[in-house]
Amino acid sequence: MKDEYFNELVASIEEAGKIRRGEATPSRSFEFPEPDVKAIREGIGFSQSKFAALIGVNVRTLQNWEQGHRHPTGPAKVLLRLVQSDPASVFKNLHINHA
Repeated sequence: MKDEYFNELVASIEEAGKIRRGEATPSRSFEFPEPDVKAIREGIGFSQSKFAALIGVNVRTLQNWEQGHRHPTGPAKVLLRLVQSDPASVFKNLHINHA
């Protein structure tokens, strides 16, 4: 490894340590708001059990999300955003008859 690259890597690691310890602020950050699960579900007119089945989670999990005890993560968060933005496409692609 060239000295130039190594020194750049060391500087980057040192900067990351300072950010982690709160001694510096990151040059940029990204925040993604938590989806409002209840509003999404009510927006498409589904019961808790029907919506839980649609997104493949237990009804109790859905209730915990809606009550703020827990928050969806990873694929569930992405699926909720898709349902919110284009529910018809999600129904079509998941072969759900929502009538």
